[in-house]
Amino acid sequence: MKQYLEALNHVFQNGDEREGRNGVTKFCTCVQMRFNLKEGFPAVTTKKLPFKSVLSELLWFLEGTGDERRLCEILHGIRDESKKTIWTANALAPYWEKRGLKKHKYDLGRVYGVQWRHWKKSDGSELDQISDLVEKIRTDPFNRRLIVTAWNPAELDQMALPPCHRDFQVFVDSKGGMSLHMNQRSCDMFLGVPFNIASYALLLHMIASVTGYEAKELILTLNDAHIYKAHYEVVQKQLQRTPHKLPKLWINPNINSIDSFSMGDFKLLNYENDQSLKAPMVV
Repeated sequence: MKQYLEALNHVFQNGDEREGRNGVTKFCTCVQMRFNLKEGFPAVTTKKLPFKSVLSELLWFLEGTGDERRLCEILHGIRDESKKTIWTANALAPYWEKRGLKKHKYDLGRVYGVQWRHWKKSDGSELDQISDLVEKIRTDPFNRRLIVTAWNPAELDQMALPPCHRDFQVFVDSKGGMSLHMNQRSCDMFLGVPFNIASYALLLHMIASVTGYEAKELILTLNDAHIYKAHYEVVQKQLQRTPHKLPKLWINPNINSIDSFSMGDFKLLNYENDQSLKAPMVV
């Protein structure tokens, strides 16, 4: 994952330091990374990637729900308030509570998955962007409108957290390769970006698998790439580490619907990694 380490180092060394909504950061604009998926699965190796957390969140997005309890169930196999997910803090955040829009304690509102699967149209009906994307790939693979967006300006105030990774576009080439480009407006380089890389690599593999193509290249454009001051020390530790060989992803070849995947349909093979590096999540 040299691409990630190079981007992390670029922001750390060259970023403009400023104070924003949630603290001091170093930031750079429009940092891009490209990953050839034929070389392996882009899991960070200079610390441990929480692969099950990445996978469970993506499956939760694809279910089209904003209920954090369902994410807990996918990840832990049970709905239990003592078990946390990466979205628990957002669900319980005071600023979200004050809006008075929650249907229940763990409701996150109209976040990613809801926008992907239940985008509200002007006539009152809903658009399932994921099903629409898969159908277009199967019937018109060279279409330049293979785009899914979670950025709905009219509903940003109905979300516990506005989308950081706001949209993605899929491309199919004449040789059967499939690539995906993701735009991310806000990019936590230490905690969030390794997670986002793995998530969209998984999504690309899933879409390619159910439509009969080969996952080829993942491209990420990080519009506001930043490192929080609270992460400076741990970032320096990570930059001193040497990356290992990339692992391989096994995905169940018998699944032919994007809605049929479950946690047991994926394995990360030969994953070598350095020990975890801990840092606080800035909300």
